[in-house]
Amino acid sequence: MLGFLVRLLPFWIREPLVILVGTVFGVRILFMALVDGEGWVPAVIGAVFLLGAALRVRVVVHALRARRRPVPATEAELVPVTPAPVTPAVRRPVEKKPNAFAQASFAIGLFAVIGGALWIEGKLPEDGTAATGASRPAACRLDEDEELPSAYRSTPGAVTGADLCRALNGTELPELLGTPAERSVYASGTDNTAPLTDRKVAQPEARVEFETYTVELSATYNKLTVAQYAKLTTYGDGRDARKLTVLGRPALLTSDHMMKIQFDLGSGEGASGPVEQGPLARTLTVAFDGKDRGGSYDLTVWSESGLLPDDSALVDIAEAVLPRITRGARGQD
Repeated sequence: MLGFLVRLLPFWIREPLVILVGTVFGVRILFMALVDGEGWVPAVIGAVFLLGAALRVRVVVHALRARRRPVPATEAELVPVTPAPVTPAVRRPVEKKPNAFAQASFAIGLFAVIGGALWIEGKLPEDGTAATGASRPAACRLDEDEELPSAYRSTPGAVTGADLCRALNGTELPELLGTPAERSVYASGTDNTAPLTDRKVAQPEARVEFETYTVELSATYNKLTVAQYAKLTTYGDGRDARKLTVLGRPALLTSDHMMKIQFDLGSGEGASGPVEQGPLARTLTVAFDGKDRGGSYDLTVWSESGLLPDDSALVDIAEAVLPRITRGARGQD
């Protein structure tokens, strides 16, 4: 289809356009092959583009010479002809021939404008703002059709998974994690309840996934304080536990392994098995208030490779995310 449209163009527009495109693509592909080390195949393709452009240049040069060369007189024109009776000359408007150089310049300028517009569009960020240059994060997936558990309605000030996802899924999160070039590929918010509580304790959760890290933020509305939780860690393997203060509230850093469950969905590629130990995760638990009267936020980070960011990254995320957690419309119903 594109080739058919190109053939419809006049000669003095089509040929300079083909020459320009062939030269640009040829030089770019040769650059990739010779400088970026893409191999000999791109080098051959780039050489073919340049050869085609050179052949087109030769065709244009021959056409220009033919237009400038006077046409030789034929034998019929050299035979004397009896002069005809003189009649009054009728003045006809002079037919202007198309200017080849003007047409070629117009084609090159038009192609340059189109190429410049495409280049500028490629440089603009996805959200349309050139000031920050940040990539647009993935939209939060929410369970809007599910009824909110009664634990949320009976807990004053309880937020939902949507509220946590809105606060967590910010454009600054990749930079705080130390991976500023990444963008979130998945984000969700769920209105869960704490296990072993007969659905009486609200525990909303939000998850944001990147190529390197996965971040979870949850809020547990129980009566367990951070100080009590810190004492519980001393009975187990609490070597990585560290007490600190975040936003003027008691906080605790702990480490634990995630759980890994494998299911066989009938494809034959895997087999069901018991729960296995997953990658190591680092969790920052922050009390709801400075007096530590019960309940807390849990900010957890892990990666499939086992790599973890510094503890300071978790503190920076908590200081950026927790102050902007607000109840949305659903949380106020």
